[in-house]
Amino acid sequence: MPSSPDIHFIGAGPGDPELITVKGARLLGEADLVVFAGSLVNPQILAAHSPTAQAYDSAGMTMEEVIRVMAEGVAAGRRVVRLHTGDPALYGAIQEQMVELDRLGISYAVVPGVTSASAAAAALRQELTLPELSQTLILTRLAGRTPVPERERLSEIARIGATMAIYLSVGMIEQVVEQLLAGAYTPETPAAIVYRASWPDEQIIEGTLADIAGKVVAAGIDRQALIMVGEVFGARRHGLAARSLLYDATFTHGFRVGVVG
Repeated sequence: MPSSPDIHFIGAGPGDPELITVKGARLLGEADLVVFAGSLVNPQILAAHSPTAQAYDSAGMTMEEVIRVMAEGVAAGRRVVRLHTGDPALYGAIQEQMVELDRLGISYAVVPGVTSASAAAAALRQELTLPELSQTLILTRLAGRTPVPERERLSEIARIGATMAIYLSVGMIEQVVEQLLAGAYTPETPAAIVYRASWPDEQIIEGTLADIAGKVVAAGIDRQALIMVGEVFGARRHGLAARSLLYDATFTHGFRVGVVG
């Protein structure tokens, strides 16, 4: 059996303390030292799963300070957890930490988490991939202080017209709308904003690309919200009955023979 890694990177989920994975909760409960993203991670997650661990809030720390704290914890024989919001593989800034840990010869493992796109879809009670409307989900962001490769400019990938979940961009909602309209979307394309998905103060704003920016500005939302765009978000409202073939009585697959009526 392989030895346990020195550090576990754990996705805390979108906010609800119960939306951390079973594995993540177990490892968090076993931790002696936790470095957590305090600006985003719900403190109730620590209170529920790791109340006795020594905790460091990384919101005011540099990467070098984070690495030093974790490395010192490992050297002291402590069980170390690096707790990230959502899923650490998405906008989690974990790659640079892992590079440093590799350099120091410190082992680690990653435990995935529920990303906010999934929590937002649940809040909206909406499937993101509907037959004949969209079978593609794009997770992206608008360029800001963090640059985006030229080929991934929002206006470029908007040409696809797929369902889109746009992270870290609600504070630039007018620019987002402008770039989406330069692609395949129209002013009538449904859009939704989910603020703090799964938190007690979750807020949902629905509209179209014609009016969503004004609604967001009026609500005073400029951070911690996901922008959801695509025709799937209007399917229920417009009575579109797109159905998958999986449960169609006439469809044959490996577990059922379809009935020809």
